[in-house]
Amino acid sequence: MAERVAPSVVTVRAATRGGSSIGSGFVATADGYVITNDHVVEGASGGATVVFNDGSTASGSIVGHDAESDIAVIKVSRPNLVPVEFGDSEAIAVGDPVLAFGSPLALANTVTAGIVSALDRTIQSGEPGGQVRYYAAIQTDAAVNQGNSGGPLVDGGGRVVGVNSVIKSLAADEQQAGNIGLAFAIPINQAKRVAQDIIDTGKARRTVIGAQIDGNGRNPGGGARLSAVDAGGPAAAAGLRAGDVVTKLDGRPVEEGTDLIALVRKYAPGAVVTIEYRRGNSRETASVTLAADAK
Repeated sequence: MAERVAPSVVTVRAATRGGSSIGSGFVATADGYVITNDHVVEGASGGATVVFNDGSTASGSIVGHDAESDIAVIKVSRPNLVPVEFGDSEAIAVGDPVLAFGSPLALANTVTAGIVSALDRTIQSGEPGGQVRYYAAIQTDAAVNQGNSGGPLVDGGGRVVGVNSVIKSLAADEQQAGNIGLAFAIPINQAKRVAQDIIDTGKARRTVIGAQIDGNGRNPGGGARLSAVDAGGPAAAAGLRAGDVVTKLDGRPVEEGTDLIALVRKYAPGAVVTIEYRRGNSRETASVTLAADAK
């Protein structure tokens, strides 16, 4: 199975303001669109160099990137490309076997094995003072290190179910961070949707619920307290008000505000989700039709 997937996996090299960046990616379409992480090509001056598993290279142009979702799309012109087979990130379960492909520490054509350790793990990442990224991530214990970013996480059938993006480490310095069995991938359903937006329009739509979240720590009893609700927005249309505390979204627990942000981002604009919330001493349920941010 690894032999079948490997021709679709690439190393991505980009010249940036701070020097150079190296990461991974994968061929999404036969006509040359490659998906990687935004943070791999962030600040790139010009395009990127794409290195294939046979060592050959191609110059790539950056079609677009979305810092908030950490997805970027590169276009290469090359015949006989082999695109990956996409899976369904909503169909995987904790305990399922997975493989991580990429170029950790610039070691191209590396494959590591593990399982799905958790689903919808809220991850907040980003550089101090920079873009904050939220993921309702797939957690895996497959070994992932710097350089794996943008590479595919693949299920037992060889189908891509995630984009490897973030690791947790005991190291204080990100440059010294290494694998301790805590890696996180953007679900492929979300990544594929964002990538298609970038291919179609050059930018991605951001899914919103139409409310601001109280950021003053955890609420007693958990949940995400809505500090304001946008007039005419999805939450308001469903009857939600400022002060309501969201406790679940489509059955998934919401312990704090970042959970709600990450879960909403998983869905496409127009998706209808069931919100469970507290209002005073009562517990309520509402169907909310999520929307795209106006910006």
